[in-house]
Parts: sequence; C-alpha cells; structure tokens
Amino acid sequence: MVRILIKRAKKGHFRDQWSYFCLPGLTMHSINKHNGLVYSNCYTSPNVFICDLSNLFMGRFLGRKSTTYSNTPSKNNTQQTDYNEDLEFRKRDLYKKGINHMANEKLEDAIRSFELALRIDQKYVDAWIKKGYAHFHMNEYNAAISSYDKALEIDLNNAEAWNLKGLSYYRMKNYDKAIAACEKAIDINPNDGMSWYNEACYLTLSGRVDEGLEALKRSIEIDISNAKKAVRDRDFENARAEEGFRRIIEVVVLESIRQGYDYVGKIVWITAMDKEDVEDAITRLSMKGLLIKKEKKSLTSREEYYELANEIAYKVGTAKRSGLLGRSKEISAPVQQLKDIIEIIGRAKDSVEKGDVNSTIQDFDSLINPMKHGSAMIEQFFDEHRDLRLFQIRLKDKGQDYLNSHRSDLIKLLTDIDSKIRNNQVTKPIKD
Repeated sequence: MVRILIKRAKKGHFRDQWSYFCLPGLTMHSINKHNGLVYSNCYTSPNVFICDLSNLFMGRFLGRKSTTYSNTPSKNNTQQTDYNEDLEFRKRDLYKKGINHMANEKLEDAIRSFELALRIDQKYVDAWIKKGYAHFHMNEYNAAISSYDKALEIDLNNAEAWNLKGLSYYRMKNYDKAIAACEKAIDINPNDGMSWYNEACYLTLSGRVDEGLEALKRSIEIDISNAKKAVRDRDFENARAEEGFRRIIEVVVLESIRQGYDYVGKIVWITAMDKEDVEDAITRLSMKGLLIKKEKKSLTSREEYYELANEIAYKVGTAKRSGLLGRSKEISAPVQQLKDIIEIIGRAKDSVEKGDVNSTIQDFDSLINPMKHGSAMIEQFFDEHRDLRLFQIRLKDKGQDYLNSHRSDLIKLLTDIDSKIRNNQVTKPIKD
C-alpha cells in the first residue's frame, strides 16, 4: 500500500468530492485529513506504475494525455508469461521422455520423468495415468491404483483411468472392485469395446458367467476382433461349456473358412485357438449342415479341408485368394444376404419413423450382430456398421428421447446403405 499526497486543501475546497482523485487502476481505500493535508491510502494495480505524481494528476485535470499511466503489460508480466511457457514446455518434455522410457522398457526412468513433470504441475492428469501404468507393469499394483486415484481426483470422468484401475484390481484378483471400476468406465464411454471386454472377463472370473457373456456380446458388437481374442482368452475358461460361448467359437471358425482358411491347421494358426476347440466347432457346424468336408488327394497323402455349404455360402458369400502367397482376397457380396439386408433396412426405417424404440434396436441388431448379418456389413459397409452400432448403444441407453431427436440421422444412414446396395456398390478387394 502506498501513501500519496494528493492536494493541500483548504477547508471546504472541492466539498469533499474526493472522487476527482480516483483514477483507473487506483482503489480508494480511505481519505484522511490531517493538518490541512489530504491523504489517500490506495493500492496500485499490477498494470500501473506511477513515477511522477504531479504529472499524473495535473495531466488528468488539464486534459493532457498521461505519459506515466499505461495499460500495457509491464516487463515483470512479460517475464512471468515467458516463465510459465517455459514450465509448460519442460513439463511436456518430461512427459514425452517418460513415454519413450516406457517404450524402451525403462520403467523406473519413466516413473522418474513423470514425477518430475508432476512437480511442475500436480494436476497433470496424463502424467498421473502413465505413472500408474508404469507401476502396473512393474507389478506395483497399489502404487498404480494410487496414481489412478490422483488422476480421478482431478478428472472424475476419465474413462481411461477407471479402466486401468479395474485392470490393477484384476491383477490383484479383486474382481468385485475391478467390475465396479469397469462399470464406471462404461458409464462414461459406453462405446469403448475394451472396457466391455474387460468387464466380461471380470464377470466370468467372479462366477457371473451369463452377465459376462452379455458383456462380451456388447464388446463384439463394437469391435468384431474381440471375438477372436475371446476364443483364446483363458479368462473365459469356465464359460466355454456355455452355449453362448460355443456359438462365438463357431462364428470365428465359420468366418475363418469363409475367408479362405479352409484347413484345421490354418484356422488354428490364424485364430490361435486350441486344435480341439476348432475340431469341435467344425463337427457341430457340419452337423448343422453349414460345412461340407472335402478331400484333396495326392500321390503320397490325403488332406481334409472344408467349404461352406451352398446355402450358407449363398447367404454370406465366400472369399477367393489370389496373388503372391495368396495374401490378397476379394469378398463377393452374397446375393441372398444383400436381399435380406435390404428387407431389414426397410423394417428399420418403418420402426424409426413410427418411433418404436424396441423394434429399431432389434432391427439394428440384425444388421450389427456377427451371428446374423454383422460380418457381411463389416466387410461391405464398415463405416456404416460402426455408426449403426453406436446408434444402437445410445438407443439402449437413452431410449425414446434419443430416437426422437436423431430420427432424421437414422433414416439418412439407413437410406445410404440401401442406396449403395441397389447401386451395386458392395464388392471390394481386401488385403490381409
């Protein structure tokens, strides 16, 4: 606080109109009269620097532009800005070094870099998460959870932190807490297939097999590759006898044969499943009339391979491999399945226009589910399949209000798919 001599005043001079002396940047704190002198106790703002009081006040009264009062940042402010920018750069540089150390499996060095970044900014959420992940890979699960909790104190709706926290509890075999953390991640981002997959694992391991298979189904709807991952994942060991899981294995085997991997050995190689599981699935598919066993004879050997039954091949299409080592393939659009898809699209459009949420979800499931027409949709309409899947998830979560507010978007998406099919824009080459 500075004490400024404003004016030697006589009694009655200016009639106590002290506002004449209140200039921008000065906060009048009190005005005192003592021995005929008028004093003002006031604060100066950071942007004000007074070097010549007589010039400042007289310039104001005489209409002269002040040369000592300025709104431009001071030298100190510029230095402070530069200092803050330097800290931001150092913080991010340390974070990047930590990421590089993790990539090189130097986990202790990575943790040290993240800690240095956090000394600069205690609210650096990404650094807390990566620090936790480094502890996780060092099997320091309590330290990992502590880091994730720090991140969540700053950003409670960080789905990644909740998912990784659940993974730490999973390693500690505390499945109940792992499930609770995973459910938080799903509530925040219901379109994350990995969170659904992890929850499926935790539920199955805790003995809640039916709920686990339902979560696994949601995961596969979001990302079809999770089906291949699930069939070789030991976390689902106690679910393998369930009909729902056996159907997932059948779908993976059927899809492998459709893609041209027609020998048992090839299927085992491409899916990493046990040979016994593959052979069991082939037996069941053959009994259902979906596969036909063939033999290829040579002078010295005889090999068995499998083809899709004509009816199913007509419905789901087949793959022909060509090129060097058979690495390229072309998927033919199955005529009957395309007709079925057009029919389902018509029903779905009617359901959307009528505002029937349940029927819309069921029709979308027919287009999304890999056990129905999902595989063909992924092959021919990958982006549209993804959009349908996200719309279905939101319809399940938000119901009628979401359908009403997005009716035109849903109709447009369905119309675009229908138009592409009718214009024969459905056959495309694919490379492995």
